[in-house]
Amino acid sequence: MKKISILALHLGYGGIEKSIATLANTLALNYEVEIASVYKLYDDCVYDLNKKVKVKYLNTDLKPNRNSFKSAISSKNVYRVMKEALYSIKVLYYRRKKMINYIQNCDSDVIISTRDLFNYWLSGYGHDGVIKIGWEHNHFHENLKYANNVSRSARNLDYLVLVSSELQKFYAEQLRNSSCMCVYIPNSIDKMPEKRAELKNKKLISVGRLSPEKGYIDLLKIYNIFHKKHPDWTLDIVGDGVEREKLEKYISKNNLDDCVKLHGFRGKDYIDNLLHNSSIYLMTSLTESFGIVLIEAMSHGVPCIAYDSAEGAREIINSGYNGYLIKNRNSEAMIMKIEDLIKSEKERIKLGKQARESVKKYASDIVGEEWLTLIEESDIYE
Repeated sequence: MKKISILALHLGYGGIEKSIATLANTLALNYEVEIASVYKLYDDCVYDLNKKVKVKYLNTDLKPNRNSFKSAISSKNVYRVMKEALYSIKVLYYRRKKMINYIQNCDSDVIISTRDLFNYWLSGYGHDGVIKIGWEHNHFHENLKYANNVSRSARNLDYLVLVSSELQKFYAEQLRNSSCMCVYIPNSIDKMPEKRAELKNKKLISVGRLSPEKGYIDLLKIYNIFHKKHPDWTLDIVGDGVEREKLEKYISKNNLDDCVKLHGFRGKDYIDNLLHNSSIYLMTSLTESFGIVLIEAMSHGVPCIAYDSAEGAREIINSGYNGYLIKNRNSEAMIMKIEDLIKSEKERIKLGKQARESVKKYASDIVGEEWLTLIEESDIYE
């Protein structure tokens, strides 16, 4: 039986981490699978893992200190700054040392890297004969410096797996003079829910990291306008991140405490329950490489409305068929489309039914077959 290693930064909350858990579970049906995680942020992976999947934490005592470092700088306390700076150097040193050591001593037949930094180390220290795969989740969003770095990091890998066809075409051109083959394999969902959401509850929902690129302050501004006309509709936001305090202040300032709930990080069952009891999913991301939360919402039969600035949404949503794409981040158009859907339960049900059908191709067993093909028939793309 072949052994596969997946290189992870951590196994906490996040889109990449969720994708790692889903892929590990899928591959564990056919292979011996081990996840090498640099950091141990929690006692266990926050996403359910198959018992066959082994997890090896490379640093059990050291954790990133970005927030503590920023706090120290803000405090202008020289001693704190120096202390956090030295700790940060130690963390970065052992991140590199432990991951390179793992790669050098790894006995796996296939190693999958999930970040550009790991791509460099896998290329430089991976054994000959090992299938080396980079797995890129982020859209560069016109940041050519980032895109060029990804290309350089993957140049000496065997494959670079991209989660959208748009990215596959872009990086295939970037890497046309290298030996690295670019392959499109989308992210997947664990399984399709047994039943569709009824779409009768007056609930809007959005799920994601509370960071600037996700556009949650824009979502709250939209909801604030919408709420004045439709006060009986509530908004659930699931996730956490650096912008939480900013969002909390906006909610409080605009007296939205009773109708907007920030749930923080939550597990799959909790999120599935919220999605199943919601009627419309909203995405206001400035950029989104794939949008796994969209296919999860659509798997429940929840119609989605997204700004088309989210590149992944453009690949998933067929506007007018299984959801709606709003051009040019037009907030008025977004509000109008939300109002159209809340006024017509029939339209919500139609879109939701078609959304559910359209995302069946992202089920883990179907996407898993594409990974199996890549691993077992690695010359199919030559």
